Amino acid sequence: MLTWLNHLDRILRGEATKPDQLAGGTLNVPVFGLAVVIDVLGLIYGACMGLFSVMGHDTSRWLQIPASMLKVPALFLLTLVITVPSLYTFNALVGSRLKMLPVIRLLTASVAVMLAVLASLGTIVAFFSVSTTSYPFMVLLNVAVFAISGVLGLRFLLQTLHRMSVAAQGDSTPTGAGTPPALPVSVIPVTQSVKVVFRIWLIVFALVGAQMGWVLRPFIGDPNQPFTWLRPRQSNFFEAVGKNSARLMGVDEKWNQRLHR
Repeated sequence: MLTWLNHLDRILRGEATKPDQLAGGTLNVPVFGLAVVIDVLGLIYGACMGLFSVMGHDTSRWLQIPASMLKVPALFLLTLVITVPSLYTFNALVGSRLKMLPVIRLLTASVAVMLAVLASLGTIVAFFSVSTTSYPFMVLLNVAVFAISGVLGLRFLLQTLHRMSVAAQGDSTPTGAGTPPALPVSVIPVTQSVKVVFRIWLIVFALVGAQMGWVLRPFIGDPNQPFTWLRPRQSNFFEAVGKNSARLMGVDEKWNQRLHR
């Protein structure tokens, strides 16, 4: 476990994404080890989310904590399962030489960055869970935390792609007079079209992740509703964020009237 945590630390510090580390055309990280770390970090943040349902409310809601602990890792896993096939297909269509294993390593490292940021902000979420009774505020706080971690994780993905491209170009530069040497088979240059594909996929990933979170709700636990593992299918994530924003600002009646016009 310590070895896997050390790999995550190297990723966060940028040591694993230096040009000399990417010269082989792939990110050299243990997929299984990082997957275990991702699960552990997701469990930690899930516990911080579920704490609000227990503190200051009926103690029988304690089930919300293990439910949230299971749902946070599941949220990222299911989002990847749904979106990775489209990413691989898009890459194949633009003639990318990125194979499935390098893509999986890169995505695993990116999700590990997201969960590391998420878990680091978990203490803040736990603090507000025990110091406020405003459910709309807790919903929006968690949405903001997920947004921050997602942006940083996806930023890491794009930066690593760029560094892979730079490393590949560096390997192909002439070492002396004459024609430049051919790229080794192991070196995979990342073209501009591949970067565009990844940027498009990031939008898809964000949209699917947002809606997946809505499907797996509740993560926090509304004190005005009984505990349940899953809520009935209705509305969508973006409408719910707007509704809770209106409730927090005290204009929820106007919001409901607008929705039912």
